[in-house]
Amino acid sequence: MIEVIDIRKSYGSLHVLRGVSLSVPDSCIAAIVGPSGAGKSTLLHIIGTLDRPDAGRVLYDGTDVASMSDRKLSRFRNSHIGFVFQAHQLLPEFTLLENVMMPALIAGKSPSQAAALARPLLAEVGLTDRENHKPTELSGGEAQRGAVARALVNSPSVVLADEPSGSLDSRNRRELHDIFFRLRDLHGTTFVTVTHDESLAARCDRVFRITDGELSPCVI
Repeated sequence: MIEVIDIRKSYGSLHVLRGVSLSVPDSCIAAIVGPSGAGKSTLLHIIGTLDRPDAGRVLYDGTDVASMSDRKLSRFRNSHIGFVFQAHQLLPEFTLLENVMMPALIAGKSPSQAAALARPLLAEVGLTDRENHKPTELSGGEAQRGAVARALVNSPSVVLADEPSGSLDSRNRRELHDIFFRLRDLHGTTFVTVTHDESLAARCDRVFRITDGELSPCVI
């Protein structure tokens, strides 16, 4: 379970998050919604340990990650959290397979071990025949599905997605959303997604709405 307790974050005089608390149980798909500038991405980055709060706690199964050292936090992030961003952020000089392998290599796996982890995930997202293609040779939908496979290669308990379907057309958005739910059902992975897509939010187990840095009551 992820627990966010009274998170506050400011940049100078700008108060971005004003005491946000929420919880996301295991194997849940949750959406964080709200207008632009409301603090959604900042909250996601803090949940994902990419940024630290000014105050408050972030707990994964009772462990307060906000208090970890940078080195310990980096190891925790690599093994427990996967990330999918609006821009797929695949490295252009590597093939799709090599991109998906990358987090496993960083975790200390050998190339053969990393490839053995990556290939089944590429099959799950329908990209087996594209593994040797560079990112520039992929469609937007394919690249984003590859980013999902990369996020899962270390078998994280949580995948955090920041507007993952924001740049996709309606068909690819539906396909990507279907993949999230299928992977949750197959692996028990928790997904937390920042989105403006109300159709995705409507399918989620929990929906959290942020306005002006404050959280409204849970919609679901």
